[in-house]
Amino acid sequence: MWAVSTVTMLVLAGILPDFRLQSADGDSATTIAVTAALGAGAFGVLSAVVWPLLVRLLLLVPALVLGLLVFFLNGSLLLLALRINPSGQPQAAPETAVIVAAVMSAVASATGGALAVRDDEAYRRRLHRLAVRRRRQQPPCPTAPGTVVVQLDGVGHDVLRGAVERGLMPTVARWLGTGTAAHTPRATHRLTPWRTDWSSQTGASQLGILHGTNHDVPAFRWYEKDTGEVMVCNRPTSAVELQRRAVARSGHAGLLAVDGASRGNLFSGGAGELALVLSVSARRGPANRSRAGYFAYFCDPANAVRTALSFIAEVAREIGQSLRARARKQRPRVSRGGLYPLVRAFATVVERDVVVAAVIGDLLAGRTVVYADLVAYDEVAHHSGPHSRDAAKVLQRLDRALALIERVAEHAPRPYRIVVLSDHGQSPGETFHARYGLTLGDLVRAGCGLHVPRRAGRTRSGAEARAAVRAALRRPVEEHGEPQRHSRRFEPIVLASGNLGLVSFPDVPHRMTREEIDARYPALLPTLANHPGIGFLLVRSERHGGVVLGARGVEIPLDELDDDPGPLAVFGPGAADAVRRTHSFPHTADIMVNSFYDPADGEVLAFEEQIGSHGGLGGAQSRPFLLAPLACSPPVEDGADLVGAEQVHHVLRRWLREAAGPQVPLPAQPAPPAQPARAAESEEEQAA
Repeated sequence: MWAVSTVTMLVLAGILPDFRLQSADGDSATTIAVTAALGAGAFGVLSAVVWPLLVRLLLLVPALVLGLLVFFLNGSLLLLALRINPSGQPQAAPETAVIVAAVMSAVASATGGALAVRDDEAYRRRLHRLAVRRRRQQPPCPTAPGTVVVQLDGVGHDVLRGAVERGLMPTVARWLGTGTAAHTPRATHRLTPWRTDWSSQTGASQLGILHGTNHDVPAFRWYEKDTGEVMVCNRPTSAVELQRRAVARSGHAGLLAVDGASRGNLFSGGAGELALVLSVSARRGPANRSRAGYFAYFCDPANAVRTALSFIAEVAREIGQSLRARARKQRPRVSRGGLYPLVRAFATVVERDVVVAAVIGDLLAGRTVVYADLVAYDEVAHHSGPHSRDAAKVLQRLDRALALIERVAEHAPRPYRIVVLSDHGQSPGETFHARYGLTLGDLVRAGCGLHVPRRAGRTRSGAEARAAVRAALRRPVEEHGEPQRHSRRFEPIVLASGNLGLVSFPDVPHRMTREEIDARYPALLPTLANHPGIGFLLVRSERHGGVVLGARGVEIPLDELDDDPGPLAVFGPGAADAVRRTHSFPHTADIMVNSFYDPADGEVLAFEEQIGSHGGLGGAQSRPFLLAPLACSPPVEDGADLVGAEQVHHVLRRWLREAAGPQVPLPAQPAPPAQPARAAESEEEQAA
């Protein structure tokens, strides 16, 4: 690497006018070569020694700012290396030093990668340093297999299958024994689909997988009347509270409580090693800071430069793809401007690189269980579509990340089982607003007889809603400009979670019944149920306990859905059970609204600005996957379905017990009261 860096410095000195390695009087070729060698060596040493200290000092700097500082800091190190060079009089302008340092770091990174391919032991030594320091005081690594669980956020079962068939994910194809090579290897993994709960989103699924329960998580965001707050799964304060509730209900710390690591997740799972975990991001202290996980990655300047360059390339790629979609008048399409290119680049480059590096460190440290979330596909598919070319490119890069983890696992101090799963899929379709010209909130306000924006009132849906109100009230609806009949505190709160909508009335302290809603807003429920963009409603009933409402006056009590699913029939098996379960939650909204679903093309209508959405029932969003080694026992018996994130938790816990082997006794632990029977817990987890 020193030799390659020396040659790189000589080449740059020859092509950049403001960068020279010889004195003004001229020097011999030997002197110039020695100067370049000393300069490259000094730059390498400074990068190895000074750079980690700088990154540690900058941990409090936001990640995006740190990425922009990479070039400045690298250039400063190069200038320092040239100044202390005892041979010749090398000089460089500050702006040229930035370019030279970036190129040299990129070349060094590429050289290191090439050498690692030819020398796995060298690659292992390079990545092993930090892990060894952390484990120096730990007991010897066990010989029982460890488990790595990688979550490919938002990748549905059918999307994964399609990517394998198209050759986009060769690593997964090899695991499944479906490669395109002449001699296809035998399968090493088993692919199993599973079905989410009604709330098909990361917050509910990951909480259930990591902590064993997602009770009372009706959506991605919802309003809680007892506290007057809106809970949002990816908000740090909400994540802390949800994790606290889950631990209290399940009676154990989580799936990762025994020598576990949580990387890039919403919740900790009880792990002691944390990086980029939302539920601890608000805590103080070096071990729990949300940015502490960046240090392990950015302490290597070559990594920092490569990620920064990839970040810029991804921003440019997103801008180009967005302009191309607009030029082609692609439909459906949503806005991709503002800060979104930066958000996408962070999710697809920075978060991926940092999480994968953390997982590699965990493997080489010999941790018992690691759970990591890669969010790249989910972010891109929301705005480009789950079957778009943009999303396919992301799947290719995720497959390469899996291949890297597999290669490193071969050199870990203990054998590892690599499990890959998703928390949900995504269903395509245009937005509710794009199709009907008004939002769900506009439709609810119109159905309540409240003022709606002029643009929404002129749409067909808005006009029909106003007509329904006039008919129900037998009097004209107030027109814009007239004083409203309701103060703001009586206005409904309308929240969206993909194609799932939630309507709450904050002035009523309890969950309103269908009869109470009809008495206050006679036209609201008929307006929503009869709208062509809405599939069904769930409301509480004084007479039946809970009812599902559909178009043309359909009303089916929850306990009769098995015999007559009504509007739930198109949503497939399990829809009735999912709806009944959500109905039992204390914080279920007054009105739960699920969008229309077309089983012919799998499309739903998102109540948010997303053309790939998830959060409710309908299509691929409810069908994620579980990919596990054949060494693990089958997740379910033949012919049975794997249903719900809580059942996935039990499966993973069983696999951890199997990996621990008979040398570690794992007696059963009774479940807390009012909970379904749960899988046995280990002695270590009971102690935790």
